[in-house]
Amino acid sequence: MVDLKKEQKATLARDHYKYSFASKFFFFMMDMVTGRKTTPSKAKLLESLASIPYRAWETRQYKRLTCKYKNEKLVGSAQDIVHWGREAQDNEYWHLLVINEKMKEDNMKDAWYLCGFVRCFMVGTWAVMSRMMAFFNIKRAFLFNAEFEDHAEHIYAQFVEDNPELDSQPVKSELVRQYGDFDNWGDVFRRIGLDERDHMNNSFVYCGKPGNVVKYEGMPELPQLEEKGK
Repeated sequence: MVDLKKEQKATLARDHYKYSFASKFFFFMMDMVTGRKTTPSKAKLLESLASIPYRAWETRQYKRLTCKYKNEKLVGSAQDIVHWGREAQDNEYWHLLVINEKMKEDNMKDAWYLCGFVRCFMVGTWAVMSRMMAFFNIKRAFLFNAEFEDHAEHIYAQFVEDNPELDSQPVKSELVRQYGDFDNWGDVFRRIGLDERDHMNNSFVYCGKPGNVVKYEGMPELPQLEEKGK
C-alpha cells in the first residue's frame, strides 16, 4: 500500500534533477505560454504532450523489429521498450481524461493555449522533436523524458500543496474511479504525480542512469536490462 501523502512530501523535499540546457529551455518556454503557476489547464497541456515520446519510441522499435527480426537480443530489447511505452502512454492518457473530468466538475474552461491552432502547433512540434530524438539518440531521448517526468512530478506535488481544498473534495466520477479508487481529489493528483515518478524511474533505467532512480515503498518493479542494443 503506497502512502500517497508521504510520497508527495518526499517529492517536495527532493531537489529537482539537474536538468540539461535543452530541458531548462523547454520548461521556460512552457512557463512563458502557460504562466508559472500550475493550473488544471496547464496540467492538461503537460499530459497532452507527455504521451508523445512513448509513441515515437514505439515507432522506432517497430522499425527495428521489422528490419532486425533475426537478432534475438535486439528483438527482446525492442519488445521491452514497446511494452513499457504502451503502458506509459496509456497511463498519461488517463491523466488527461482525469484532469478533464475535474475541470468539468468545476465548470472550468480551457485556457487559451488549449484551443485551436496553438495547442495543435505545440503538440505537432513536440511530436517532430520526439521522433528526431528517438531516431538520432534514443538514450538521450530517454534522459530528456526522465527530466520531463521529474519536472511533472514536482509540479503535481506542488499543485496539491497549493490547493489543500482538494483533500476535502470527494471523487464522484465513475471515469476517475476506473483510474483508481480514491476518496478525494488530493489523492488523485498525488497518484498522478507518483505515476510521473514511475515513468521517470523507468526512463533513467533505459538511458543507463539507474543510480538516479527514486525508490519508494510499494513501487512497481523496475526493468531488468541486459546488454542489448537499443
